[in-house]
Amino acid sequence: MAQTTVSIRMDSELKKDMEETCSELGMNMTTAFIMYAKKVTREKRIPFEVSIDPFYSAENMDHLKKSIKNLESGNGIDHDLIEE
Repeated sequence: MAQTTVSIRMDSELKKDMEETCSELGMNMTTAFIMYAKKVTREKRIPFEVSIDPFYSAENMDHLKKSIKNLESGNGIDHDLIEE
């Protein structure tokens, strides 16, 4: 079977972390990406759930911005923090 090259851009820290994880699993990144490609091709789907983190919803971001503005203006809400 003919081979081809695929280039992927990613953050250098992410690449380093992935290389370390792959190494711990006894493989390199090329093997991991080939495994991923074979699974996607075989199952005709992304082999994990892809979703949007609700933390970053527009409603939550608006709430956070208002809270920050209140804190910066000295109108923050006091509450008891539980420290473990």
